[in-house]
Amino acid sequence: MLGPREVVTLQLGHYAGSVGAHWWGLQEASFCFEPADKQSDEGIRHDVLFRTGKTLQGQETYTPRLIVMDLKGSLCSLKQEGCLYQDPKANTPVAWKGDLMTHQEEPSPKNPFQQGVDRSESDRPSNDNFVLSPPPGGKDRTALLGRLGEPSKAPNVECAMHVWSDFLRTHLHPRSILTIHQYDHDGESNRLEAFGQGEKLLQDATYLEELEDRLHFYVEECDYLQGFQVLCDLHNGFSGVGAKVTELLRDEYTGKGILTWGLTPVLSTPNPQLGLYRLMNTILGLVHLSSHSSLFCPLSLNGSLGLRPEPPVALPYVQYDASLDYHTSAILATALDTCTVPYRLQSSGLSMVHLAEALNFSGRKVATAVAAVPFPAAPSQSLPDALCAHQTAVPWSPLSSCGEQGDRRCFTQSVVLRGIAREHLVSKPPPGCEPKSILHMCETGEEVLTRYLYTTSPSTLSTVHLFQGPCQLRAPYPQFFSPRLDKHGFLLDAPTRVSATVESVPVATALQASALLHQTLGAFHKELRHLDVRRWASFFSAGVELDDFQEALEDLRTLSHCYRESGAEEESEDEAD
Repeated sequence: MLGPREVVTLQLGHYAGSVGAHWWGLQEASFCFEPADKQSDEGIRHDVLFRTGKTLQGQETYTPRLIVMDLKGSLCSLKQEGCLYQDPKANTPVAWKGDLMTHQEEPSPKNPFQQGVDRSESDRPSNDNFVLSPPPGGKDRTALLGRLGEPSKAPNVECAMHVWSDFLRTHLHPRSILTIHQYDHDGESNRLEAFGQGEKLLQDATYLEELEDRLHFYVEECDYLQGFQVLCDLHNGFSGVGAKVTELLRDEYTGKGILTWGLTPVLSTPNPQLGLYRLMNTILGLVHLSSHSSLFCPLSLNGSLGLRPEPPVALPYVQYDASLDYHTSAILATALDTCTVPYRLQSSGLSMVHLAEALNFSGRKVATAVAAVPFPAAPSQSLPDALCAHQTAVPWSPLSSCGEQGDRRCFTQSVVLRGIAREHLVSKPPPGCEPKSILHMCETGEEVLTRYLYTTSPSTLSTVHLFQGPCQLRAPYPQFFSPRLDKHGFLLDAPTRVSATVESVPVATALQASALLHQTLGAFHKELRHLDVRRWASFFSAGVELDDFQEALEDLRTLSHCYRESGAEEESEDEAD
């Protein structure tokens, strides 16, 4: 049997860390602890993103194949080197025989989920709510996997979630976290605000060598490396970091897939300078990241990413607080966990390169994402019946700040539906009875979904993937769902008096090469084309040349033309103005 086709993940920036923290928690919640020879071929192969190792005590561990770059002050109580590989008996003797004066800094307080996280296994009481379990497929392995307790021990959870490390469920390898000390996460000054600042960081030999060393550590132990996942903040200076990182990956690992996700939190109303900085970072990041990657997809719950952002996206069955990164990043992580399933399955022959190539032809290296979290279906409802309730429009919401699809064309899409049990995928009528619809005549779930997508968008080339396992939710995933959901995320006829704790949800996602991007990318170009950006000299003093920025604007315009629908007339200069 072919070994796992490994993927190395990089998280660049604080919001990327927030999405990643939830994503690793979602994956850990879906671990299957059956021996490998008893696991179903339909499950997720977690060795794609996770690796095994051993602590100093010989205890086997299972940690993400991950590199995290973030600023000083972003880790709070999380130790940069983690606690899995520390020797609890190590005690360095002090050679000095004179008087000593000790200055002790107060440690950062742990949130309610992290009380006791640094205790060794032998010190933990029997009722401790930590997950101590073997890696998937193992028999006798004892890995330290979970870091967090149960929701009942953490009232007012939202108040305790200040940085992504507050809701990181998973232990990380000591080589994972790379802290940037030149800039601060908190404070009004010394911030990583501009694209050029981020580019310069990786021109510093210290950080470049550290990054390359960590990449080599993970890559050299891979037998069948398929590529890299890059989660990158798009709205701040980390867009420049991401541009240099993806350029390095493209040059050093030719032929490997690079899927990059540009992440933006829900934006408050900024002052004009911050708003312009954010848009210029977004444009420069989008142009460079898409150029260096196999496929680039922006992810955000903002209605738009222009100078005047539109209100955040409303999700029918999720009551989230748009001002909390803890909430918004959970939704994006759920979508990300689902749309990446195709190249992480036990039995799938699809690689991340194949996924990208299905979407990026004709120069369309930017994709949009949509998702239904949860997919709207009633308990025991068949997939044909659930889809027939949405005959005029697919029941998903935009997650790339490009607006609704409307009547614009989607050229091609990769669709994933998870969480519908095998017995509910089809619904054929009894003998002698007429089928309710063409969907009720289908033989397989894949045929049901393919026919439905053809009905709603006949000109779109759709690739469908069905996965029976739902998205499993564990603390500290937020409980922000509608009271109309049962504990498995299915729709009830009426809201319950006491909301159920939602333990899993069915999810549908799609990555799309959409004509929406012609309008969205073109709008970015229009907003800045006639603006005298030289007035914001501080942005360019960070390292970006004005000519390079103007060139990026033209590259953006060229990229937008790749998404024009055939027969659409070129916009005149007067109309563009």
